[in-house]
Amino acid sequence: MWERVLVVSAPGKVIVHGEHAVVHGKVALAVALDLRTFLRLRPGAEGRLRVCLPGVGVQRSWDTAVLRALRGRIAADFEESKSPSLEQLDALREFAGIAAEASGPDSLATLAFLYMCLAISAKYGDVPSVDILVWSELPTGAGLGSSAAYAVCLAAALLMVCGAISCPLQEGDSTARWTEEELTLINSWAFQGERVIHGNPSGVDNAVGTWGGALRYQAGKITPLKRVPMLRILLTNTKVPRSTKVLVAGVKEKILKFPAIMNPVLDSIDAISQECQSVLEEMPANPSPEYYPVLEEFFDINQHHLNVLGVGHPSLDRLCQVTASHGLHSKLTGAGGGGCAITLLPPDTSPLAVEAAKQDLCACGFECWETKIGAPGVTLHSLSSLNTQVLHMLSQS
Repeated sequence: MWERVLVVSAPGKVIVHGEHAVVHGKVALAVALDLRTFLRLRPGAEGRLRVCLPGVGVQRSWDTAVLRALRGRIAADFEESKSPSLEQLDALREFAGIAAEASGPDSLATLAFLYMCLAISAKYGDVPSVDILVWSELPTGAGLGSSAAYAVCLAAALLMVCGAISCPLQEGDSTARWTEEELTLINSWAFQGERVIHGNPSGVDNAVGTWGGALRYQAGKITPLKRVPMLRILLTNTKVPRSTKVLVAGVKEKILKFPAIMNPVLDSIDAISQECQSVLEEMPANPSPEYYPVLEEFFDINQHHLNVLGVGHPSLDRLCQVTASHGLHSKLTGAGGGGCAITLLPPDTSPLAVEAAKQDLCACGFECWETKIGAPGVTLHSLSSLNTQVLHMLSQS
């Protein structure tokens, strides 16, 4: 029996430096974005498991005995180190009535939920009758790690109700985090959820969602940075749709066509990522304002490099011009060709300048959030510690 009402949250992610170059073996820095996904966990009706995802229009519930029988049929080898097999995913699609070619967020979120439920219960014991609701501040499909934040919340909640990890929130605590060992387990199961959704993910997004802060990624190796500061930013979505695949292919083509010209650009981006890492790691011990102009200059140089690689877009040029007119510095984040950008807000930025910049960006038809990077990873909350908007969104059923 599960008897407590608790909330788990995990952050989104942005790439600060190194997008595109990372595909060619260079360093990328990914940071946790303080726009979060929240999962509310509460006791459910006896013998039922219910999931509600209002953001993607999913409301499903299953009989726990039926899920147990399904697990018995397909549980050849549920391991957190093994990719979900096509046979397992086909069986789950059939069970949930999801068409073979359906790849909308509703279908993939349902599939990931079922897979993680069955796989975790096969290894650690049955998932009790619980009622799960997930709501996110993150837009989907914007390259901000929304699917990984979902998978991290789900992994933490399911592992906790099965008893595989502790429930670290004591009576009277507002928030709590898990031990390093437990976080490693959460991360490995969240990666399985990401595999269900994306097929062959890098593992960066779920690692950022689990540990928070910032991490370095190079040639498949993920290294968390030592203490990093929380930095204020504007995150802006140009809402210009783009294909990551097409943009990545375009960069590759340019490098093959002009290797002597393009390889130094990749090396320069690599150097920016490494220098930025050094600055971020120095900042917490020595909170001096002189770091900010350096970080701003890195933004400007890298944005020019990304234009050279061919992943800019007129909407991003416009965004950079608008923020520059308010004395602020921006760069694209992620795939480019539209999508999202980040704008650094140094501590001495006047609230009026921030407001004016936000208004001008919204007037361009963009969507804009004032938030932070370097946010904490997966966290357990008591209901009383959450703000009213989050509580309102989590009381939708």
